[in-house]
Amino acid sequence: MAKIAMLVGQDFEDSEFSVPFERLREAGHEIVIVGTKAGATVSGKQGKSKARIEQNGADALADSYDALVIPGGYGPDHLRMDDDIVGFTRAFVASGKPVAAICHGPQLLIEAEAVRGMTVTSWPSVRKDLINAGAEWVNEPVVEDGNLITSRNPDDLPVFCDTLLQRLEAGESGQAAAS
Repeated sequence: MAKIAMLVGQDFEDSEFSVPFERLREAGHEIVIVGTKAGATVSGKQGKSKARIEQNGADALADSYDALVIPGGYGPDHLRMDDDIVGFTRAFVASGKPVAAICHGPQLLIEAEAVRGMTVTSWPSVRKDLINAGAEWVNEPVVEDGNLITSRNPDDLPVFCDTLLQRLEAGESGQAAAS
């Protein structure tokens, strides 16, 4: 099974963390919570979820993981201020392995300079930022372009999770990932 890094910052969107976390874990994958300070506990903006950071960005290596998940909420905006997290994100995108970002998650992809020339989606307030960073923004429940998987909001979580799980299955069976 795959080993997946989840980048989680304070005030993440509760369901955008908990739903993918549970779906991936139920499918037998190992999830490691990566953030700015190992051992710290961060809370969701709705107050329904908490996450304990298991590894900080300085110690996270893209080669150690098979996929990256970036939940939305305000967490990505906090994380984009951490050079180690941004560097990890940039290296992960460059690795070609799946990177799944939902809602405000693409803010971290902007900071990592990973969206130029890519077609993506996000929460509507991030649209202009993505366009200014060179992406083509579309209003779709899930968008796949290269190794990026993006979605708009919590309503898209079923298709977001299904798409990531399908991509992981394709990678594990040795098939080329769909683009």
